[in-house]
Amino acid sequence: MSAPPVTVLQAMPEEEAAIRAAVRNVDPATLGPDRVLATAAHVDSLTALLADPAVSDPIYDLPRPIGTASVGAWVAEAERLRQAGEGVLILSLDEAGEVAGYSMFSVWPHRSSAEIVGAMRRDRQSQGQGGAGAARSFGWMFEVLGVRLIGLTAALDNVRSAKVIEAAGFVSQGERDSVRPDGTVRRSRYWELGRAEWERLHRL
Repeated sequence: MSAPPVTVLQAMPEEEAAIRAAVRNVDPATLGPDRVLATAAHVDSLTALLADPAVSDPIYDLPRPIGTASVGAWVAEAERLRQAGEGVLILSLDEAGEVAGYSMFSVWPHRSSAEIVGAMRRDRQSQGQGGAGAARSFGWMFEVLGVRLIGLTAALDNVRSAKVIEAAGFVSQGERDSVRPDGTVRRSRYWELGRAEWERLHRL
């Protein structure tokens, strides 16, 4: 299950309300073309994506075992979180309208903080686009959702994600325990980045 960043920020009521409103009213097209909010209509295609171990194995917070029932419940919970202003599940569709990737944004408005977890379909991996896509997502979280801090985790052996995260300017904070939906624990590498540092790094 997603957990807020280790660093604790305190949002003023106005900031918290603005973040919740941004999440509730988010336009997925602002993240990129062919992006949509996940709905029940996408469950079969999303299940097919996540059933591939190359996509889902490195990710700790997916519902398991992966099937249409568990993925359907996950999509419904993501919509509940969006209505509460605390999360949004955005899908990337291919030319045929099938799910080619996903991004789950978990948001803690009262702490002006967020996390992103996501993956792309196997045929879209290792094409040199992961870094640019991740950077776009990070900037979007700061600029569109309005948070001031992002915390990220990756499995200890997930070298590819670690390179993308560190290339974007995130600072390693060592390791932390990530709790899976079934209650088991995965030890993870952990990074944080604040909005001011992001703007310094990417707008100079």
